[in-house]
Amino acid sequence: MWDTYYAPRTLVEALDLLAQYGDQCRLIAGGTDLILELERGVRQQRILVDISRLPGLDRIGYFPPERGYPGTDFPGVQREGTVVIGALATHNQVVASPDVVAYAFPLARACWLVGAPQIRNRGTVAGNCVTASPANDTITPLWAMDATFTLVSRTRDRVLTCEEFFLGVRQTALRPDEMLIWITVPGLKPTERGTFLKLGLRQAQAISVVNVAAIVEFARAEPKAGEQRVLRARIALGAVAPTIVRAAEAETYLSGKRLTDDVIERAAELAAAAARPISDIRGSAEYRRAMVRVLTARALRQLRDGTEREGWPEQPVLLWGGKKAGGQKSKGAEGQKGRGAGEYKSVGGEIRVILNGVPTTLRGVQGKTLLRALRENAGLTGTKEGCAEGECGACTVWLDGMAVMSCLVPAERADGCEVVTIEGLANLAPPAPPFAGEEQEEQPPKLHPLQQAFIDAGAVQCGYCTPGILMAAANLLAELPRPSPDQIRQALTGNLCRCTGYYKIIEAVERAAQMQSGYQCS
Repeated sequence: MWDTYYAPRTLVEALDLLAQYGDQCRLIAGGTDLILELERGVRQQRILVDISRLPGLDRIGYFPPERGYPGTDFPGVQREGTVVIGALATHNQVVASPDVVAYAFPLARACWLVGAPQIRNRGTVAGNCVTASPANDTITPLWAMDATFTLVSRTRDRVLTCEEFFLGVRQTALRPDEMLIWITVPGLKPTERGTFLKLGLRQAQAISVVNVAAIVEFARAEPKAGEQRVLRARIALGAVAPTIVRAAEAETYLSGKRLTDDVIERAAELAAAAARPISDIRGSAEYRRAMVRVLTARALRQLRDGTEREGWPEQPVLLWGGKKAGGQKSKGAEGQKGRGAGEYKSVGGEIRVILNGVPTTLRGVQGKTLLRALRENAGLTGTKEGCAEGECGACTVWLDGMAVMSCLVPAERADGCEVVTIEGLANLAPPAPPFAGEEQEEQPPKLHPLQQAFIDAGAVQCGYCTPGILMAAANLLAELPRPSPDQIRQALTGNLCRCTGYYKIIEAVERAAQMQSGYQCS
């Protein structure tokens, strides 16, 4: 799919490559959109510049007005009282950020509704914006919150508003030599509430039919329901026009009014009138317009009643294994230490990985996904290709401890990383405890407790999806040793079982959690 793969280690190197190649190259971070575009022939770039190893660009922070910005942390950002999101911050990092949840909740909720955990571990908010589909979930709350985008090149820096940055369907103001490095979001004030709602054709892994972000500033903080007087409202609509639409008439109408049922219904009608939807495979224009009205009214009622955060998980499932929040950064950058200057260019397609605990060199992987490299070059065929589009989860592996869809990861990105596939899962199982009062020679188990639980519960049917489900569920148990049924379901939202064996699968994960608890308590 690509001929040349660069992995620059500094921002200067990355900008030099953009200046050198321009339209001939394409930046890649998570790759969850770009790999699909290359597979489908939508893009033809033969040169990829992987910026995922650049230091510091995965940071997220809130800077209250009284503290201001430390210039060394977020250069070029001037506004105080804002949340700053680096270009490499993934959707799951945003979900795990207390700052974003507290001060930019609509964005946190949108990130939580993107794809599945494996997708959220790779996809970035900046990448979602650069792709610029009007159905992309994170763009709508950013537009509602008046976010700005900081672009840099070797010769200039620019800060653009949403209206200036997004030009049309999959079109932005980014120039060939520019890179988006920061997204700056004004933080919600104590008198403001905001939320994001999405309608898809299923509960997970769904593109928006319609989405709505609403933010309301009240005359005072924490007023009683029904007594709020609106000072300012912002309503943004996604998937109903070539770019995100602000429902200006609805916003103006709400100013100075109290959120009674009648006022909410009228504002929802005005929002629906602002939509300019088309009919496509996911819904007709008439249906979309009707759903704008429904979602807008629902969002305003939540903000009135103070219920917009109900259902937000106290401990979101991230599939980071045993890693803590903030510790999820891949070790790929460290893996490149010791390589000579200029060797961030992949010429022969050779990568060095720790594969299932064994130092391994894979050759001839140029232009391949990690899935193909594992199957074709490493001979590990346990990882399955179900859709090659990040939809089914059959190809789930661990990349530096995090669950990812290997069909959407360039093989070169794994250079210097630790990769665990289904073939190495049993090696991660804890040893069985000895019988009370007896000393036994320690023997490595033949199966991971989860694998044994799948056998005991009859959770394996055709078996094709099973490797990916095992890898996702085992990662969950490493992250949350005693997950709730809802957390198990969240962990498996990215894994499809076409034999419809979900009840037995959930039962097996619960059994494995009990088994592991027994090991840990011994």
